[in-house]
Amino acid sequence: MSTIFDSFERKHDFLICVDSDGCAMDTMDIKHFRCFGPCMIEVWGLHAHEQELLARWNEVNLYTMTRGINRFKGLAIALKEAEETYDDVQIDDLETFLRWTETTKELSNRAIEEVLAQKESKSLRMALEWSERVNVAIKNLPEEENLPFEGAKAGLAAAHAAADVAIVSSANAGAVREEWTRHNLIEHTDIMLAQDAGTKAYCIGQLLQKGYEKAHVLMIGDAPGDQKAAEDNGVLYYPILVKKEKSSWERFLSEGLEKFLSGTYSGKYQEERINEFQKNLSE
Repeated sequence: MSTIFDSFERKHDFLICVDSDGCAMDTMDIKHFRCFGPCMIEVWGLHAHEQELLARWNEVNLYTMTRGINRFKGLAIALKEAEETYDDVQIDDLETFLRWTETTKELSNRAIEEVLAQKESKSLRMALEWSERVNVAIKNLPEEENLPFEGAKAGLAAAHAAADVAIVSSANAGAVREEWTRHNLIEHTDIMLAQDAGTKAYCIGQLLQKGYEKAHVLMIGDAPGDQKAAEDNGVLYYPILVKKEKSSWERFLSEGLEKFLSGTYSGKYQEERINEFQKNLSE
């Protein structure tokens, strides 16, 4: 069976992988504030603890070292904590959902649908409903509030002039395609890999099979999961700092890209960027 990777051809010696939400697109906060957390409250009827649960949702998904965690992994943390914290919260069939998030090879709506086609589960059914509601809510967000970070387009254009560029995101594929197309970012990319293509680590691994040297591959991301995906494949990592996205892209354009292409990125320079990145999420 052919995959999206089969149709991708290496054109350059260098490859730059770029995350979408919270990295190239300033869409992460608004999606969690207005879509992910609120939809969880609605589907599980958690209104009695709404304020506390939404604050915790944002902490886990945006402002700590679990930033950028897959939506279903984030949901698993939130539901488990809610049940353990509040005596009046009981999540039906929660263990089935938790087990699925720990064992499935693909964390997506499609993967849940495949499980439900074999055996019914209330928690998986509700998780699918939640995820579908989230996708609808995201689609209905005002276009004027879904914008790329300042500097991202210039950075991508410069990267694409010298390297192959891949979107590597855990977000919904339809949303990523629509956002990158609307803002003319897609023209600076060669392949789009989203939630349905596999984990970020898997996607980078598949791209490496096209013949890139690991020292010639760079992952640009804003979350620890992006760094881990790079490290798991032995490739380089450039962080976009939370609340410092504009300056992060400016630095990539003014020095990071040149260091990557000249072979001077690894070592001290990358260590400085990663230390800065980890400190930023721990403050």
